[in-house]
Amino acid sequence: MHPGMLYWWKTHRGGGSCGAYADAHDAYGWRGRHHRWREYAAAPHDSELGSGAFGVRRPLRFLAYKLDLDEQQVTELARILSDLKTERAQAEVDGRRATAALADAVAPAQFDAQRANDAGAIRVATAEHLRDAVVKALGRIHTLLEPEQRERLAYLIRTGTLQI
Repeated sequence: MHPGMLYWWKTHRGGGSCGAYADAHDAYGWRGRHHRWREYAAAPHDSELGSGAFGVRRPLRFLAYKLDLDEQQVTELARILSDLKTERAQAEVDGRRATAALADAVAPAQFDAQRANDAGAIRVATAEHLRDAVVKALGRIHTLLEPEQRERLAYLIRTGTLQI
């Protein structure tokens, strides 16, 4: 920000002496812009299926930097994350299908218990499939990394910096 704008920014953002002007802009969302960084942070959980992309905005670049990966490791990690992203996208599709089936079970005059049970079975099968995909991806990542890189990865997961 240009230094000459600091006075204007402080007076108009906090209400300052031009309260009517600041209130007019508040209707358009000018206040609270300093909290925009939260938009880029990973959610604690995107859904019950855990569909977050490893909990960071750019997981490949983040892991390459934090784990000090070489080019071959980055290439293989990109494949692993791509496969996992595909599995999670399929899980989201299945989740929407299960939600639609639940809505269809509730919509008629008579509750359709069979359709609701089928939707529940879809959710369970999807969660199990996603669990298996995550375990497989972690196994592939484990074989890819060197011992000290594994320790750093475990630390990132343990501290919550990296969500799986």
